[in-house]
Amino acid sequence: GSMPGRIIHGMQTCGCMNPVFLLDEIDKMASDFRGDPASALLEVLDPEQNNSFSDHFIEFPFDLSHVFWIVTANAVDTIPPALLDRLEIIQLSSYTDEEKVKIAQLHLLPKELKLNGLEKYKVSVSEKAIRRVIHDYTREAGVRNLERKLAGICRKVAFKIVKGKSKGAQVTEKNLEKYLGPVIYLDDDISLKSSVGVANGLAWTSVGGELLKVEVLAFKGKGNLTLTGQLGDVMKESAQAGYTYIRSRAEALGIAANFGETMDIHIHLPEGAVPKDGPSAGVTMVTAMVSALTDKKVKGKLAMTGEISLSGKVWPVGGIKEKMLAAYRYGVKTVLLPKRNMQDLDELPENIRKEMQFIPVEHLDDVLKLALEDKNE
Repeated sequence: GSMPGRIIHGMQTCGCMNPVFLLDEIDKMASDFRGDPASALLEVLDPEQNNSFSDHFIEFPFDLSHVFWIVTANAVDTIPPALLDRLEIIQLSSYTDEEKVKIAQLHLLPKELKLNGLEKYKVSVSEKAIRRVIHDYTREAGVRNLERKLAGICRKVAFKIVKGKSKGAQVTEKNLEKYLGPVIYLDDDISLKSSVGVANGLAWTSVGGELLKVEVLAFKGKGNLTLTGQLGDVMKESAQAGYTYIRSRAEALGIAANFGETMDIHIHLPEGAVPKDGPSAGVTMVTAMVSALTDKKVKGKLAMTGEISLSGKVWPVGGIKEKMLAAYRYGVKTVLLPKRNMQDLDELPENIRKEMQFIPVEHLDDVLKLALEDKNE
């Protein structure tokens, strides 16, 4: 019952020396007592070695140097560094809402109508209804859940037709809940009013960008810094670095020099059940802390992102496209972002670039001047 391995079998099936091999979800590989597939792939994917690949069945060197390898993964964190070194990494960002609408109209909806036998009937789903499905029922980087929801609509329509209750259907924004039930994702109660100790940050999650509120309270105490909201280690360290920077510049910022001994600070990120991590909220946390300590309001229709250093420099971060799309979705008009991230704005749709203002910042002093209102405003 012995057989060649999957790679040799694939070469035999395609019948040529230069096929395209797709290795899907490589980050899900696991090693156990039967062996480590990542170690085997080191030889397969290395152009210096794969011209003499040896399969245990044929025990003869086989040339794989002409094969075009494509490897997919959701995250690179779990891929062994030696294997990652042999790959050229191409990051694919999530779809914009406009792209999702077109994908639904041109591909997903016709496909589901055909699968549910509705091609002969007058069934339509309006563009506004599709947009509401995207915003209120599916929050994802891709379109898998969007396809499932459209399939659910088609099944409901098909059921009504079979029962003789209708000869077609017009799904609109108003009657969508009859087909999909109550809204899954309610609009967060995110107010864009200027307030003391509350700043708008931008986060990058597995389902795209999100607007992240950072709340800070300063009150009399013994100099304790409290962090809540399921923050990861990197985010906690960013808060600590920001706190240290504020203490070093207290007088210049208009804060009592001894506040580190007489005031307690509590930083909280709402949606406490959702884990949060990364350095992107560093700038936002510092701005909210300074606002709480100086009693100056943070501008409401302004959001920010960026990593901070102890010297107050603002460092670039990732996920700029997704973060800017989130800011646009929530009605934010102005975004402060690291100067070295300005080049990433080329990925944004042109209509969004025209409607929003993006201000590059290099230092926390620049951020505080732009983000904080004067007390008499």
